[in-house]
Amino acid sequence: VQLQTSGGGLVQTGGFLRLSCVASGGTLRDYSMGWFRQAPGNEREFVAGIRSPGSIRYADSVKGRFTVSKDNAKNTVYLQMNSLKPEDTAIYSCAVARRIIYSSLGVPSAWDYWGQGTQVTVSS
Repeated sequence: VQLQTSGGGLVQTGGFLRLSCVASGGTLRDYSMGWFRQAPGNEREFVAGIRSPGSIRYADSVKGRFTVSKDNAKNTVYLQMNSLKPEDTAIYSCAVARRIIYSSLGVPSAWDYWGQGTQVTVSS
C-alpha cells in the first residue's frame, strides 16, 4: 500500500485546512486509517483515526476542531482541520493498518504503512 498525502500549507490562527491521503495498492475499506503529526523536537503524536469498520478516535488536543473521514470509493481519507492554532504546526502524516485494535490507534508502531507527510504551519 502506498499513501500520498496533500493539503498542507500556511494559515493564520483560526483558519482551516483539509488534508487528503490517497491510498493505492489496497482497498481502503478493509483498512483502518490514521493521522499523526510531528513537530520539530517532538515525538510523533496521534491526531485521529478511523478503525475499520467505523469507530473513530481523536486526540484530546483536536477534539471538536478536527474531523476525520473516509471515502472508500476514492480510496481517500481526509482530515478537516478547523480553528487551527499555532500549536497545530507540524508535519502531518497518514497511516494505514490492516488490523489494529481501538486501544492501539494512538501507537505509531501499530500501523503498517505511512505516507510521506505534509507540512502544516499556523501563524499567530
